[in-house]
Amino acid sequence: MNRVIRTPDGRLVPLRPVRLYRVTPPGAQTPVQMTPPHAARPNPASQPAPTAAEQPTRHPALQPMPNGQTYRVTSPPEHSLVTPPLASALCQVLEPFAQANGFSAEQPLSIVFGRGTLGLHRFGRAADIYAVGDKGIDQWAHDWNSAMRQAATAPTPQERARLAAEEQGRNLGYKLYKALQAHGGWAQPPGYPVQLFGPWTRGEGPHKAISDQMLQAHRDHIHIAK
Repeated sequence: MNRVIRTPDGRLVPLRPVRLYRVTPPGAQTPVQMTPPHAARPNPASQPAPTAAEQPTRHPALQPMPNGQTYRVTSPPEHSLVTPPLASALCQVLEPFAQANGFSAEQPLSIVFGRGTLGLHRFGRAADIYAVGDKGIDQWAHDWNSAMRQAATAPTPQERARLAAEEQGRNLGYKLYKALQAHGGWAQPPGYPVQLFGPWTRGEGPHKAISDQMLQAHRDHIHIAK
C-alpha cells in the first residue's frame, strides 16, 4: 500500500521512495566485493612453480629389446623397456652368442626378460634375463650346481675336468652369463660393484664377494645394467 503525506497547502500527495547513494571521499579506497569460497577458481598462471623435488622424473626414451636375426625376445615388450645404449650393448652380446651356439633365423634362440622396479630399472638402465633357450635361469643354475657336485666326486682329476667341461659347453645360462661378463662395460655406480649379477656371481665374478642376500635375490635371473 502506497503511503501519502499532506502538503502545507492541504493537498494529499503520494510518498515516493528515495534511493540513497554512498559517496566515496576523494582518496579513499573503493570497497572490494568478496567472492564466496565455493566460487573461487585457481589461476594456473598465478600458481607457484613446482620445486625440483616435485617435478616429474623425465626418463630418456625407452624401447623394448628388439629381436635379432638368430634370437627372439618372447616376453612381453613392457618387460624389457631399456635405454637405447643398453639395448645396443645387449644386442652385441645376444646375436653372436646365439650364432655361436648353433641357433639360426629358422631356429632362433629364445630370450625372456622380466620387469624390475628398483635401482637402475627405474631409468631403463637395467634389464633382467629370466630364461634363455626355453629354460629358466634358475633351472640352468640347478643343472650347473648338480653337475659341479658330480664332478667334485669324480675319482680322477681327468674325470672331474671332463664333467665340468661338458656342463660348461652345454649350459646356456652359464654361457650367457660368461658372455655378458666378457663383453664388459657395464654400469658401476659410485660405491657399488659392477652391475652384473646372477647365480654364478660368487664363483665367476665380477663381484665374487656378493652377499648371501644378493645371491639369493639373483638366484633366478641375470641382472645387467649400463
